Amino acid sequence: MTSLFRRILVPHDFSDHATRALKVAAELAAQRRGRLTVLHVVVPYPVTPPLPGEGVPLVMPVDLVPPLLQRLEKLVARVIRRRTPAVHCRVVVGDPAQEIVEEARRADSIVMSTAGRTGLAHLLIGSVAEKVVRQSPRPVLTLRSGAAAARGRSRRRA
Repeated sequence: MTSLFRRILVPHDFSDHATRALKVAAELAAQRRGRLTVLHVVVPYPVTPPLPGEGVPLVMPVDLVPPLLQRLEKLVARVIRRRTPAVHCRVVVGDPAQEIVEEARRADSIVMSTAGRTGLAHLLIGSVAEKVVRQSPRPVLTLRSGAAAARGRSRRRA
């Protein structure tokens, strides 16, 4: 059990609730002299070439990796402030759930946020956190966003 939070994977999408999960993961890692891998996944999108005569420059997802990595490293440095001995940031291109599950093979556990979508939004958009929980080879600690947690509390009162 003590090694469960020694190598923690933290998926991060630059949202406030992902930053909250990062803080929790940093505290867990600090208590166990662990290390964090913070992962951001760039979702590939279909690229359609510009029509003849249109000079629209295309930005390929791999071109976004260096600036996003720099942004992620700055955010992590600001949030963690040396709470844990080792932090490694990565930015990859791919399907978020698949990339998180693949990266989890090199971790002891995953700490991640969930937006807490329900109903039609969940059906149409799906949940990366749900897919990760179902497919992960490692334990996953999910933290609900503040809005999702508040919705859950109000439903219990009714």
